[in-house]
Amino acid sequence: MENFSLILAIVVVTALAFDFTNGFHDTANAMATTISTGALKPKIAVTMSAALNLVGAFLSVEVANTISKGLVDENGIRPEVIFAALVGAILWNLVTWLVGLPSSSSHALMGGLIGATVASAGLGAVHGDVLVTKVLLPAVAAPVVAGLAAMLATRLSYGIGKNADDNATRKGFRAGQIASAGLVSLAHGTNDAQKTMGIITLALIAGGSIAPGSNPPTWVILSAGLAIALGTYIGGWRIIRTMGKGLTDLQPQQGFAAQTSAATAILASSHLGFSLSTTHVVSGSVMGAGLGRKGGTVRWSTATRMMVAWVLTLPAAALVGALAESVTDLGDWGTAVVAVFLVAASAAIWKLSRREVVDSANVTDAVEPAGVVTTAIAAVTPPPAGPVAEDLTATIPSPSPAPAAPATDPAATV
Repeated sequence: MENFSLILAIVVVTALAFDFTNGFHDTANAMATTISTGALKPKIAVTMSAALNLVGAFLSVEVANTISKGLVDENGIRPEVIFAALVGAILWNLVTWLVGLPSSSSHALMGGLIGATVASAGLGAVHGDVLVTKVLLPAVAAPVVAGLAAMLATRLSYGIGKNADDNATRKGFRAGQIASAGLVSLAHGTNDAQKTMGIITLALIAGGSIAPGSNPPTWVILSAGLAIALGTYIGGWRIIRTMGKGLTDLQPQQGFAAQTSAATAILASSHLGFSLSTTHVVSGSVMGAGLGRKGGTVRWSTATRMMVAWVLTLPAAALVGALAESVTDLGDWGTAVVAVFLVAASAAIWKLSRREVVDSANVTDAVEPAGVVTTAIAAVTPPPAGPVAEDLTATIPSPSPAPAAPATDPAATV
């Protein structure tokens, strides 16, 4: 491989580090609902998800081509630009992981790439039509479409099983939920691992190692798949807790509906080359499933914080990417300064995370009590029919006995 310089090696390693953070940041997309409903034990769930992420990485290269060939002008892009983009993406991933918010790793990567490219080559180097049609529009449409599909699927699931034995229904939907979680994991590997493949391929083109317009080499596909699988196996427990318990309380029927809807949307977008955020899709489907069950609610305070993070992801990562590019443009010592800053900031975030450890032992603990809106909705919404409802006779207080009539004073009648 010709012209594989030191800076190019640094870019490849940093890209794989991003892929690793993408894995543990987005584990929740595939396994949060499966863990929260008890369909799978936490450790088993993340192991299964990691294996399927690796398999999914080999299924397609369409999204990788969108990143490497479509989003920015690959001519004139230096490896330092790619490095700066990755710095912005990694730091945003780590910050949102620290606070347990399921933001988009995909948008963090593209935001960093756009910011660094603009700082290096100007706005003209960004292909605005690709940004709008294959990034921004899917970002808006995907959670809405997945949410509506999950809501309808949830109602259909409860309608089909309303006359069936409750225990048998739950077991059946748990089995279906495991299968649909595997499909989401496969789809996640197909969509998200490709983004790292695309960014490494773009760096190889920028460094002169491969010709412009090339598809990702086999070693790039394999290394990206392994990195995201390892990150998934580590488990992003903080975000799993938010996605599984912070948004809504799910039953197996809802989990199955949410994951099936999400997997369908992700796989379809991968086939079309849309660089879709799996976080947006799964979050939308979880909220839709929460609203699809009678008595089910969504914790809108958590949902609002998530949506704010979604809006901030692209510009925040772009800003960091642009600042990093400005420093790397000063020369080799500037690149070294940015690299030291990235390592130091990552270590500081990890140290902060140790103050309150979230792991497989406490991941299913509730994040927060229901808010005012959730409580109000639950108060006016009838509970689900069937044996899951409590015995109302045990909760309705018995009427107080009527007071005894006062004894008649014989003297008063005289």
